[in-house]
Amino acid sequence: MTISWYPGHMHKASKELVKLMHKTHAFIEVLDARTPHSSSNPLLATIRGDLPCIRILSKADLADPDATKAWHKYFTDKKNSACLINGYDSPLQRSDIVRAAKPLIKKRLAEDSPDIPRNVQLVIGGIPNAGKSTLLNQLLDRKVANTGNEPAITKGQQRVRLDEGWYLVDTPGMMWPKLEDQTCAYRLAATGTIRNTAIDSVDIAWFLAELLIAEYPERIKERYGATENENSAELLIEHIARLRGCLVKGGRADLNKTSELLLNDFRSGKLGRFTLELPESD
Repeated sequence: MTISWYPGHMHKASKELVKLMHKTHAFIEVLDARTPHSSSNPLLATIRGDLPCIRILSKADLADPDATKAWHKYFTDKKNSACLINGYDSPLQRSDIVRAAKPLIKKRLAEDSPDIPRNVQLVIGGIPNAGKSTLLNQLLDRKVANTGNEPAITKGQQRVRLDEGWYLVDTPGMMWPKLEDQTCAYRLAATGTIRNTAIDSVDIAWFLAELLIAEYPERIKERYGATENENSAELLIEHIARLRGCLVKGGRADLNKTSELLLNDFRSGKLGRFTLELPESD
């Protein structure tokens, strides 16, 4: 199955985002800490150009902490870049954003002025369901953005005051027109970035099962009591189906129901903390 998801409102949002860039001092990209590479939108990179970029690893409480540290270093070491980590156990504050943005903006403007402008505009963006709206509500300590488990809830821009002289423009979650790397697409589908109506849950669960067996076999054993005998996606999903009673007539595994169960366990954190990719060595 080839995954593709680029609704019309996202194309409109990308055009509106371009118009913002000439008066923006830094860009904030919210990434899912479980898929920092796959959840980094190449379209946003093109739109922001050489603007300073603050990458926020969101949902860090669902990701492998060692992998998150590796990704934090990877992004921090990039030119004109900063990286922050956000999770329920370590929530970011407005001051963290301002503190990270100041030196980047100051360095970029050094040739024209040694001072930070009186009014600073930051733009925050990311792919759908990466945790952007939750972060925004958290920073402002009130509900300014709708949240939910379904992607693409935010449909339009809104400008909010972050601090004295600091403003933040929230933009809709945005994909890119063609998901050429289908491994990345499957990772995004596994985390819930892509609407369920645009994917085959059995295919995605199969992909996730293979990855978890290879990288996190101990978690599979802890959650489902799987043994070395359940060493393939087919055998693991059949094992889970029998364990949880997800069976159809004749005692066969209900693949759709079992797949949804596995995906929900992964997305909610019931399976544990996982990261589906690591930074490449330069």
